[in-house]
Amino acid sequence: MTTKTLDPEAKKNALMWLNEPYDENTKSWIKQNLDSNPDLINAAFYRDLEFGTGGLRGIMGIGSNRMNVYTIRRATQGLANYLLKTTKNPSVMVGYDGRENSRLFAEEVAKVLAASEITCYLFKELRPTPLVSFGVRYKKATAGIMITASHNPPEYNGYKVYWNDGGQVLPPNDIGIIEEVYKLKHLDEIKVGALDSPFVKPVLEEIDQAYIKALLPLKVLKGPVPVKALYTSLHGTGITLMPTLLKAWEVEGIAYVEKQCVPDGKFTYAKTPNPEEKAALEMGIEQMLREKHDILLATDPDADRVGVAVIHKGQAALLNGNQIACICLDFLIRELKKQGRLPAKASFIKTIVTTELFKKIASQEGYYSFDVLTGFKYVAEKIREWEESQEHEFVFGGEESYGYLYGTQTRDKDGLIISALLCEIAGQAKKAGKTLIDVMEDIYRKYGLYLEKLASFKFPETKEGRESITTSMQNLRQNPPKTLNGQPIVRVDDYMKLESADLVSGRKEKLLLEQSDVLVYWMKNGAKVM
Repeated sequence: MTTKTLDPEAKKNALMWLNEPYDENTKSWIKQNLDSNPDLINAAFYRDLEFGTGGLRGIMGIGSNRMNVYTIRRATQGLANYLLKTTKNPSVMVGYDGRENSRLFAEEVAKVLAASEITCYLFKELRPTPLVSFGVRYKKATAGIMITASHNPPEYNGYKVYWNDGGQVLPPNDIGIIEEVYKLKHLDEIKVGALDSPFVKPVLEEIDQAYIKALLPLKVLKGPVPVKALYTSLHGTGITLMPTLLKAWEVEGIAYVEKQCVPDGKFTYAKTPNPEEKAALEMGIEQMLREKHDILLATDPDADRVGVAVIHKGQAALLNGNQIACICLDFLIRELKKQGRLPAKASFIKTIVTTELFKKIASQEGYYSFDVLTGFKYVAEKIREWEESQEHEFVFGGEESYGYLYGTQTRDKDGLIISALLCEIAGQAKKAGKTLIDVMEDIYRKYGLYLEKLASFKFPETKEGRESITTSMQNLRQNPPKTLNGQPIVRVDDYMKLESADLVSGRKEKLLLEQSDVLVYWMKNGAKVM
């Protein structure tokens, strides 16, 4: 349906592109659609693609609100300007996934950095996101950039920014970068160099080898891992390193979902390349059942998250993100403590939306579990704080959306190390005649039964869609519910106000995390809804 109304901001941005030296194909597209297809122009130009605290993510195409060569260059010039203002001799690690245009965008990043005389370590081939996080610290780079849209549909791409600790960029640096990006109004403010510049330094084997070497001391159990593992990279980057890692981990049997292990930006055999969704695992599940594998591991296209299925009582069974987090946590505490390898100040981290069972396991075993906002940049922030204060020592962290980190070799979620860890857990269970489902049921028996459910509501990628989200949250704050599913709400945590309100006593307490547009309702029966 066409609105036949051109948004004033969209019109202004489109006309500005027509008046600047953009390429002729871009200008021709704008001219063709400016009058005849206002909906298309509105979606493409109603705003500048938002450079958020983690970087950029959006649909690829022409326009100020799209991922394209020009928006990539602008973001990179802003980052470059910030680095030159704040750092002596800065350098940046740059990686990319297998999506359409990812390599092109990474090369554009390298050319802009080179023109600003900033050293760019550019991966020769696609590699997982965790490797960029690792590579930043290994090369002592000032920052890192990963071109990826993770598990989003094929029409998307993204631009993730890391800082010198290997974690995604945080205040004040993210704010400083954003300010520099938004200062750039014209194309002639952006410098573009050449790939053969001496400032562009290709990397690959050195980082691969260093990463595998850094992971090996994290192996928990001695000797071969007696498990038949089936792996799918969902057309993504995991296939470049997972076979090497699992072999180094001594996993006895490794097979692959061959059709899904070919990097492919169209995601031909994984239309929803998200390990949270059963549809993404269906091809692997069929092969697992047919060939009788003990575990199916599925990493998302940039290999920072992992989904799991097993054969339990002859049927395929999937584990959700909360269950995987708890299984890993329980195993690490139990086995590392037994071996005397658990640090005296061992601590664990979960996001506020992750199951409370995680905290129950850690506290019952005598260890701290800390909550952070959703996003692994907050886990990385804690790791950095603890390394400076020596107050705690990070061992493992997880979130319900299938992202986890064991160890500190990377500072972002890492589907590779977690896949190796899950093989160890499945192998130990197999020796005892159990599956990971049995392991989870043992955890429930010991710590209590917890059930979680995720519901997703999709809004259109338009100005109206964004406004609908804002309005929905405003309505919840202005007309707060008193019950949910018949259960009285006894407490509300509002992370926008940074306030926790006890509705029974009337007491209010300050929430000690960063501000975020999140509401948490605690029910009388112990349930919570976010």
